[in-house]
Amino acid sequence: MQEYIRKRVLDISNYILESSATVRQTADIFGVSKSTVHKDVTERLPLINEKLAMEVKQVLENNKAERHIRGGEATRKKYQEQEN
Repeated sequence: MQEYIRKRVLDISNYILESSATVRQTADIFGVSKSTVHKDVTERLPLINEKLAMEVKQVLENNKAERHIRGGEATRKKYQEQEN
């Protein structure tokens, strides 16, 4: 694995842990695609640091479990703004 990829994987992983960011938010911050972020944390990170990979996986699973709530909240906000 090239060094810049290894560094990106660790930077992305630490960012997700510190901020509980979603894959989409993380991709925007780092200027890469959602697919890249996902591949970095699910395939590359376990090869670098297994413990960190498990911690990031928990954050991503939590985000996945909550996404229907965030989506509903965004829809509610959208329609409230249209009423005003």
